[in-house]
Amino acid sequence: MQILIKILAIVCLIGALNWGLVGFFGFDLIAAIFGPMSIVSRLIYALVGLSGVALIILSIKQYKQLAD
Repeated sequence: MQILIKILAIVCLIGALNWGLVGFFGFDLIAAIFGPMSIVSRLIYALVGLSGVALIILSIKQYKQLAD
């Protein structure tokens, strides 16, 4: 489970760094590397989103276990 959490965290960090670049500089690194809205870039965006949702769910489960 720890390996999964680390992988999810790394994917979320990649997404966060990309959105930081978009917000501060208007530069989308994923689109620059893989093409704007190409299949690969859309897959990466989807994986970042799913990783965020998975981390939220795992965090809630872990919090509930600690509260018990």
